[in-house]
Amino acid sequence: MSSLDPLVDRLRSAEADEIRVESGQRIHMITGGRRHDVSREPVRPRAVEALCLELISRDEMARLTSAPRTLPLSRGGETFEVELSRVGRDARIVVRRPRGGRRAEPTGAYASVEVAAVLKKTPAREQKPAVGGRPIDELLNLMVNRGSSDLHLSPRCRPVLRIDGRIVFLEDRPELSSEEIARLLEPVLTEKSRQELAQTWDTDLAYEVEGLARFRVNVFHDRKGVGAVFRQIPIEVITADKLGLPPAILELCQLSKGLVIVTGPTGSGKSTTLAAMLDHVNKTRDDHIITIEDPIEFVHPNIRCLVNQREISSHTRSFKSALRAALREDPDIVLVGEMRDLETVAIALETAETGHLVFGTLHTTTAVSTIDRIIDQFPSGQQAQVRTMLSESLKAVIAQVLLPKKGGGRVAAMEILLANTAVASLIREGKGFQIPSIMQTRKGEGMVLMNESLLVLVKKGLVSARDAWMKAVDKAGLVRLFEQHGVQGSFS
Repeated sequence: MSSLDPLVDRLRSAEADEIRVESGQRIHMITGGRRHDVSREPVRPRAVEALCLELISRDEMARLTSAPRTLPLSRGGETFEVELSRVGRDARIVVRRPRGGRRAEPTGAYASVEVAAVLKKTPAREQKPAVGGRPIDELLNLMVNRGSSDLHLSPRCRPVLRIDGRIVFLEDRPELSSEEIARLLEPVLTEKSRQELAQTWDTDLAYEVEGLARFRVNVFHDRKGVGAVFRQIPIEVITADKLGLPPAILELCQLSKGLVIVTGPTGSGKSTTLAAMLDHVNKTRDDHIITIEDPIEFVHPNIRCLVNQREISSHTRSFKSALRAALREDPDIVLVGEMRDLETVAIALETAETGHLVFGTLHTTTAVSTIDRIIDQFPSGQQAQVRTMLSESLKAVIAQVLLPKKGGGRVAAMEILLANTAVASLIREGKGFQIPSIMQTRKGEGMVLMNESLLVLVKKGLVSARDAWMKAVDKAGLVRLFEQHGVQGSFS
């Protein structure tokens, strides 16, 4: 049975004129010039390509252009017309019913079609065997095997996955009540998290299914009841080589002291980047690493380094108390999972000044805004002193964002600021607005502006121009850059 058969069956039963499968769009039918969507989620480029490869060879697929290629397809005593075309990397399939031919009786309408069912021959990620014995583990196995980063459980809603940055409702699963979600979460919650949930109405914790993955979990109350979000953290740290970290970032792993900050919005891959950097340190240096996290995400074994990982609330009261204690624990490198408040930032600067290498994270979007955020946390009377401390301690800011990758998966765009003498001088003098100019003129040192990183990904064909524009902070600047390099797209 071909993967096209469910599409042909839908076309016949709905008595439509044609059905279309296009990269990045929902499957839809055309009847009398009107469009009717029949899938809830857009189709990935590799899924459309897989359907095309059932009809033509890979060489023919490579030669496919915007000029349509038409093929006959016989099904159920009828011959349908299949039109294949391609614009750039995006393929399109149109199946048309025979003109003047016999039409089947309609059986209903434009009911939703689950894309996964239609495209069942789409190349999928390697399936992991089901592991874990708790009821929630079944959903977590499904989450990992679908390549999802997050699992959302909300009252009166079907389970929801985030796949390649997009929300996907699991149509084959029933809606869950608040009570059912609470029962699923019961084996996951610790005594501490139960008490915290009762007192503050939300709680964070880590959960591991041995042999599958670790998960960062947030449980909360909303107007409908109890909900939760599970974020997948691979059991094995993704190495710097697999992530493709540039040489400028790997060189930061060899610093003996200073402050390195990785920034970006929630879900931008900060933890993954930091974990890869620590893994590189662990394999190339003979040092003592202390991590302070909430909760512990990636687990680092002792390789060449001694690694102590502390979790907020489980092993220490707060980031600031753990960071202050770290100064008495003979560390070479300290990772601060989140620089949340003024005191934590102050101690991190002090730690970096006193001959330690400190890695930290912030939820800022650009290198310059990261510097401003740190300074603005302090009272105005202390800011001049903080500028001086930061100019001497800061070694780099890595601002990153994740984008959906053509063909599935996600890829990071990175803005890299390296604090050379010129940058340090601008920080000290309060002229941060001039830093982007330094970054443009010192590209040879490894500095990259976010728009330049986005442009490279687009020109390599890894992401679409539209997705890059959506993620850009300086959208107008990115459009100008696209125009200079002949990149076409719709930006509005």
